[in-house]
Amino acid sequence: MPMNARAAAFTGLSVLLLTAACNNNVQDDQKKTSSTPDSFAKGSYGYDLAFLKKYSGESLELRSADGQSKVLLSAKYQGRVLTSTATGDSGTSFGWLNYDLLASKTWKRQFNPVGGEERFWMGPEGGQYSIYFAKGDSFKIDKWQVPAFIDTISYKLDHAEPGSASFSTDASFTNYSGTPFSVKIERRIRLLDRDSLQDKLKTPIPGDLNLVGFETINTITNTGAENWNPSKGLLSVWLLGMYTPGPGTKVIIPFRGRPDAKKLITTDYFGQIPPDRLLMADSVLYFTCDGKYRSKLGLSPHVAKPLAAAFDFKKNVLTLVIPQIQENAAYVNSKWELQKTPYNGDAINTYNDGPLADGSQLGPFFEIESSSPALQLNKGAKSTYRQLTCHLQGDFASLQSLVKALMGVDLALVSRKDAK
Repeated sequence: MPMNARAAAFTGLSVLLLTAACNNNVQDDQKKTSSTPDSFAKGSYGYDLAFLKKYSGESLELRSADGQSKVLLSAKYQGRVLTSTATGDSGTSFGWLNYDLLASKTWKRQFNPVGGEERFWMGPEGGQYSIYFAKGDSFKIDKWQVPAFIDTISYKLDHAEPGSASFSTDASFTNYSGTPFSVKIERRIRLLDRDSLQDKLKTPIPGDLNLVGFETINTITNTGAENWNPSKGLLSVWLLGMYTPGPGTKVIIPFRGRPDAKKLITTDYFGQIPPDRLLMADSVLYFTCDGKYRSKLGLSPHVAKPLAAAFDFKKNVLTLVIPQIQENAAYVNSKWELQKTPYNGDAINTYNDGPLADGSQLGPFFEIESSSPALQLNKGAKSTYRQLTCHLQGDFASLQSLVKALMGVDLALVSRKDAK
């Protein structure tokens, strides 16, 4: 199909309910296909779609009218974006999935890394206001526990319409310091067309690039009896995208070039990142994400820009994550320690998975993450945090031109050799 016809086809978006296994009284609007994972190459969207239909029992698909751009969602897995494609069922599947865990149909005790290219979590992860460690526990991996409401509890599918779907749940929990919280979580995901993406990026997108994009709108309401107080702990929205790493994959993050910038970029979450894996040049971070070395970096809102990217030189795939950043706002601190500055945290993080001390490994995968400011909500008050994710695939020269316009980075200088 010519590119101008494909662009026009984006104007008609449709939602396809693929199964009716969830208890949301939603009926399928298409017949179940007979496709199996073996019908498609592993790594394709069609493979992942068939795999998830087989093992998870339910999923929700948003797609363009021409069937080329698709986004796969799940109420079972907390309204997460599981994966997406820009070129139909045979095209690249952009989200990382944990096939072994999904096929096992069992839950792990601490954390269930089923994958997905955007999952909803909440912060802080560490510190005296953590919601991942119990009061008095040490900040060690064996004590870390992901709360059930962001790990194993299914969300309610509230609404589905052409191009979007909405999910919700209610949760009550207590932080490390003993402060109780009750919240309502509402999450809406909508598929974006080419024109909408260009408006969001404020940059023309070359017509020969295939693309898929979605925006998530995440609303938190304080349904408890008390106002949230910084002295007792605040919460944040934390969005994490999991992607498949490769020897030719770099995360590229521009930042504000100020004299103290290095002090506002954390590079030692799991020990200092080796210099051959992290380059800082001309107010841009280049982070190797090959899934072979466990490491993480974070950017303070005082230096973070509302943009993070990843480029896969092997597949010619550009991933863009566009979070909301409030430069002078307080952000929760998620470092695994009792903290002197619990509201001096990061706005953007990126993680490269790798073997743990015992040789085991969660992935491999890599992540691009973002957080909202700390939420100081009075009882009954609500706050909304938005994020956009898009993937573009096609001719290297066109991708090079787009990256240059968006970030001032020349992909030709980030050579395949350097990306290994």
